[in-house]
Amino acid sequence: MSYEKKIHAKIDGIEVEVNAGTTILKAAQSVGIKIPTLCYLEFMDPEASCRMCMVEIVGMPKLVTACSFPIEDGYEILTKSERVIEARRGALDLLLSNHPNECFACPGNGDCEFQALCYEYGVEKTSYPGKMEKKPIDDSNPYFTYDPNLCILCHRCVNTCTHLVGRSAIGLENRGFESKVSPAPFGGKWIDNMECEFCGNCVQACPVGALRPKNRSEYRPWEVKKVESTCYNCKKECKRILLIKNNKIMDVKADPESDNKGRLCNKGRFEFYDVERPEQIAILEAKDIERAKEALKAQLDIK
Repeated sequence: MSYEKKIHAKIDGIEVEVNAGTTILKAAQSVGIKIPTLCYLEFMDPEASCRMCMVEIVGMPKLVTACSFPIEDGYEILTKSERVIEARRGALDLLLSNHPNECFACPGNGDCEFQALCYEYGVEKTSYPGKMEKKPIDDSNPYFTYDPNLCILCHRCVNTCTHLVGRSAIGLENRGFESKVSPAPFGGKWIDNMECEFCGNCVQACPVGALRPKNRSEYRPWEVKKVESTCYNCKKECKRILLIKNNKIMDVKADPESDNKGRLCNKGRFEFYDVERPEQIAILEAKDIERAKEALKAQLDIK
């Protein structure tokens, strides 16, 4: 009979009991306490780069990152102390110092984790004046666009491609304000990336509007109806969510709660693009276009 040590601690005054090695973030989630994150992804090792999940352990001089710091017996953890709130505001302030502030004009408006956190913590503008770098937008990919000006360098797209998808098709290029995500390892245009499968899992991982589907500007999140669906392209039957506006598919997302860990292949995510725009570089064979049309119509229940 195996025995696993249990950790007993308090988070915001609430008693928690978790297995040894559990992070503070996971322990907080187990009792319904929400700690904000930007770089964290559920199925991967913590990045701990955005600093949004900073918490205070009573008696410790420094704040720690909840996503990467293991909880220990007797810890008394504060997730909303004055020190914590100021640290999170500071992190958002720094990110905003080289980020466009025209949210209403952004295709990601209303579906941006960074925007939501700035609103929650009352960060409306940066306190770091200076010249904001303007980088060229890469619109070469037929399915999605990369705008480095909106990128907060959280690494979620890179980590998804490398660790979850296993392709390592993208990486970080340059340093400092010149940093951007680009096709690995030598940069260049996204369309020329020979390792990329056009699966779009990096797009779904993006917490802002930096990586976005081509038609993202054609809808806002409050305009679409979400319909649970099962992909029919292979025997895995991945769960996905169709975003529908006026009985038309606007976007397809993987169901983050499904067995496929929030992933979809290129057909599962972008086949509706090829059905509507067969003149572009298509991931579907020509013979599959009509089959896909009929299948998608059935899922939309179009008469």
